[in-house]
Amino acid sequence: MRVVHLFSRDLRVSDNEALLAASKYELSFAFCLPQDFNQLLPIRAHSLIESLKSLETSLPSSLAIFGNLDQFVAAAVQNGVSAVFMTRNFDTRSQLQQSSLAEKLYGHGIALNLVGSNYAIEPGTIRKDDGSPLKVYTPFYRRWSALPVTKPISVDLARANTWQLPGGEIPQLETPPPFKIKAGEEFAHRTLERFLAKRVHGYSTMRDRADLGGTSHLSHALAHGEIHPRTILQRIGHSEGEEMFRKEIAWREFYADVMYHNPHTLDDYFDPKYASMRYRDPSQDAALLQAWKDGKTGFPMVDAAMRQLRDTGWMHNRARMIVASFLVKDLHFEWQVGARHFEQCLTDFDPASNSHGWQWTAGCGTDASPYFRVFNPITQGEKFDPNGDYVRRFIPELSHIPGKAVHQPWLLVDGLAHGYPAPVVDHATERLEALARLKEISG
Repeated sequence: MRVVHLFSRDLRVSDNEALLAASKYELSFAFCLPQDFNQLLPIRAHSLIESLKSLETSLPSSLAIFGNLDQFVAAAVQNGVSAVFMTRNFDTRSQLQQSSLAEKLYGHGIALNLVGSNYAIEPGTIRKDDGSPLKVYTPFYRRWSALPVTKPISVDLARANTWQLPGGEIPQLETPPPFKIKAGEEFAHRTLERFLAKRVHGYSTMRDRADLGGTSHLSHALAHGEIHPRTILQRIGHSEGEEMFRKEIAWREFYADVMYHNPHTLDDYFDPKYASMRYRDPSQDAALLQAWKDGKTGFPMVDAAMRQLRDTGWMHNRARMIVASFLVKDLHFEWQVGARHFEQCLTDFDPASNSHGWQWTAGCGTDASPYFRVFNPITQGEKFDPNGDYVRRFIPELSHIPGKAVHQPWLLVDGLAHGYPAPVVDHATERLEALARLKEISG
């Protein structure tokens, strides 16, 4: 029987349940490009391309690339495919796409088999005693951590009976980014080992420091499915840093669970009352929004983070909260405006984590940071980049300012001498404005 394993967010061979199930038959390999592939910024598109290239080197035959599902279905029909195997995805768009694919294939007598997931505990599994889903992280984590995680499974394609599905090749960018993005399953495993050997024991104290390399750097691998979280969890012990890292893995799974039960929260409010708040119109205040995107707001910690995103396709997690708070509560744009920009740019884009991370900071999500908690971009910079090294790394116009003084360059005689802009807003004033807008919808 001819089958195809259609890769999606599982760009790996090892610990891939769907691939293992498909390998029992005459097997071929395929991938459909995202619908918005041509709209992705070059760095994010390049990260996907590098992941696909690495995956193809691990396969016994070429990876057939398709521009959309219709092209894939047509090829499957023309080449006598009996079944398609995929890893089940749980975010809103992917569920719709898999449902559409199942219907298209069914019309031609081809079965779609969804096997496994990209989570240690499949979304929808953890519920309250009354069967309802959990909306708060801490009780979710208690139940999540009490469940046994299955051991990683072994997949050996050396003995697989393969055939070649005709399709396109992995696309090339006309203008590649100025640096090569490291990606792929093998690199993900090396990254994990390096993290466990050098950084995990200081993770609980160093992970929030934007100027230090204290994070795992596994977010890209998890987003592309180059490594399964149960593979990571199997390697984690019980030191303070390892327990904190386990909780971060659980946050990813919590957000996936929340979106599974609330699919509208991909681009809509978890707490609907915030939809009635007054916000700026992106079209009318385009210059202000562009200043945020370009890292030219005049607030160094915000601007360094936004330039890190622009230049590398990645942003430190603490910095993500700072720039999100600034966009929503200092500039008064809706959280969806920032979430869409992150989707275009982040090489580690994850639908559930992105949407609910933004909603947490905006105060309208689960376990929300209260809306009246407005991050001060100056004090946040001084706390999480105490020597100013992070700011100077991404803002050369401020490289002449030593120490933490870099976080308030407008106080220095020559602070803005090299073209760095003055602040676009007054934080204290906009904080009061944000609280006033909250009062309007809170009675």
